[in-house]
Amino acid sequence: MSLGIVDAVVLGVVEGLTEFLPVSSTGHLTIAEQLLGLQVDDPAVTAFTAVIQSGAIVAVLVYFARDWVRLISDFFGGLRSAERRATPGFRLALGVIVGSIPIGVIGLAARDIIKGPVLRSLVTVGIALIAWSAVMYLAEKRATQARGEDTVTVRDTLLIGLAQCVALVPGVSRSGATISAGLLLGLDRVTATRLSFFLSVPALTAAGLLELPSALGEGVGAGPVVVGSLVSFVVAYASVAFLLRFVASNTIVAFVPYRVVLGIAVLVGVALT
Repeated sequence: MSLGIVDAVVLGVVEGLTEFLPVSSTGHLTIAEQLLGLQVDDPAVTAFTAVIQSGAIVAVLVYFARDWVRLISDFFGGLRSAERRATPGFRLALGVIVGSIPIGVIGLAARDIIKGPVLRSLVTVGIALIAWSAVMYLAEKRATQARGEDTVTVRDTLLIGLAQCVALVPGVSRSGATISAGLLLGLDRVTATRLSFFLSVPALTAAGLLELPSALGEGVGAGPVVVGSLVSFVVAYASVAFLLRFVASNTIVAFVPYRVVLGIAVLVGVALT
């Protein structure tokens, strides 16, 4: 497989821009790969797109650096003190760990299916873009936004983590799934979005590390991997900042028309080819 620097830049931009917006990064990457003439179910292509998520991971780590320091401090402090274990900070830190388990287990168990031609097809992407838009709309309509970050429980993060597993289907959107779940649990939109970011780090890190040997061993080369990851970082950092400001005063339903139009366009495009 031939994947050059230009391909890496394009895919890095797509990854960084769509990883945290509720529009599905995997779905957009699948579309971009098709347009670039790449074979979407090629092991090297699949591995490459998983690895360049490292740029998005670093963006979240940098943007929320103070939060990560606080979460780590609260977690280890809670392990040493019963009093600290009763604090919202410890519950949130423990919740991020527990909430990350489902996608790790299911992602590993269904690895071959996830990388296969059925889930990586444009038909799947188109259907999922449209279908999950209905869930996002429903979540916003039923959202009470009555609970803030201090009320988050381990049960909340576990349920959100289970919802994150649905995003293994390209077109669903990891952020779309997790934010929708948070809203349905009564969390306010900003809290649900922050949890989506926190839960993304373990999930994306595991996927990237798992696929790194394949990306380097399948002929992609270190150059495209580094370039794609750097571009992904820069664009993802801007995307994180934008989304947090956006959800403070807007609903995620704003992304639904785009998702539906894109899904229809994809399905029509497939039907005509």
